[in-house]
Amino acid sequence: MTHLDYKPRGVCSRAIHIDLSDDGSTIESVSFEGGCNGNLKAVGKLVAGKPVDEICDLLEGNTCGPRSTSCADQLTKGLRAAQASARE
Repeated sequence: MTHLDYKPRGVCSRAIHIDLSDDGSTIESVSFEGGCNGNLKAVGKLVAGKPVDEICDLLEGNTCGPRSTSCADQLTKGLRAAQASARE
């Protein structure tokens, strides 16, 4: 398993904890620190067991209010960073 603690930028959450399969292709678990607690717990449950590429295609570019990013968009950046780490 590959683990990454990602520090998101421009959003309310302070950290995203990501666990991927050994080959970096599947999300094992995701949890957030800070942000909209109930919504982000739901995001973690919805993405568990799904392919990284599928989730990134779905959530990349999502915005929050007037911000140009969101916790979901930041998750895609963290997932890509964790995936790159798994491939090293």
